[in-house]
Amino acid sequence: MIGLDQPAVLFALPVAMVPFFRRWLRSSSVPRLDLRPHDGASRFVDRCLTLAGVIGLAALVLGLAGLHLRGGSVPHQGMGTNLVLLIDRSSSMDETFAGRAPSGDEESKSAAARRILLDFIAQRPDDRVGIAAFSTAPLEVLPLTQSQSAVEAAIAALDERGLSQTDVGRGLALAMGMMDDATVTGSRAVLLVSDGAGVIAPEVQEVLALLAAQQEVNLYWLYLRTEGAKSIFEAPAPGEPDDPRVRPERHLHLFLQRLGQPYRAFEADSPDAVAEAVEEIGKLEARPILTEHPVPRRDLAWLVYLLAALLAGFLALARWLERPFAPRAPLPPLVAS
Repeated sequence: MIGLDQPAVLFALPVAMVPFFRRWLRSSSVPRLDLRPHDGASRFVDRCLTLAGVIGLAALVLGLAGLHLRGGSVPHQGMGTNLVLLIDRSSSMDETFAGRAPSGDEESKSAAARRILLDFIAQRPDDRVGIAAFSTAPLEVLPLTQSQSAVEAAIAALDERGLSQTDVGRGLALAMGMMDDATVTGSRAVLLVSDGAGVIAPEVQEVLALLAAQQEVNLYWLYLRTEGAKSIFEAPAPGEPDDPRVRPERHLHLFLQRLGQPYRAFEADSPDAVAEAVEEIGKLEARPILTEHPVPRRDLAWLVYLLAALLAGFLALARWLERPFAPRAPLPPLVAS
């Protein structure tokens, strides 16, 4: 849509009518031009010069008014999803997969996850992504957005050292609640990236069950398993305790299975395994989604100024090429013989 920075300048548009009342070329000393034979080419040139003057003055006024195309958004049909990344920021995430502080070229689990998620986001321009983090308490880092620069900045900012606790229950509740801003079309997914879990209180379990049914989200857990930790898919041996306080990761996995929503868990014990899991999740969440692409404001003042300058140059050239009228010399008097 066309807009103006200074609409009041348009009151000067009647100035563009001046060429209809004042000629651009020199006046002729011939008293009755209408007695000359009709010249179609001259009439065409005269009209072109008049029109050039009108358009040039109008373009100048529009330039002074700040002509531009307003920004906004346009509907866009793409392939992606409404995705909330729920990232664990507990202190154990700052360790390597071997369970020690990184040294040399080693990456911590959080650094590997950030690097791989940044690559993942860069390859999916149609996703609407939100970021949440949790440790002792959950935190909404970024609401659902299609701005890749904002998502990349939010992920990169999660490099501060984490805290000791892992309140995964309230973190999941926050991530599911963020789906209130999801688009009507397209799937909804929550990707939990964590190297551990904690006991979820019964009242929080009830809230999660209610949110899962309301939001109809696809749940994914990318479990960054530390070396020596037991698999979430591994059942305890006979005689071993099977208690949420002893095996919180396994019981979180079982709880997510009972929510009644599509759910998949991935175990990764190395950066390469994390990359493979994220790639698989990307394939599962490539579905049609209707979003809006931003359209930036475009300045048109330079264009109308250029048009006015070209027309002014054209009129100046016509003036320069005009031949001055030179009256004929009087005939010599007749001499009587």
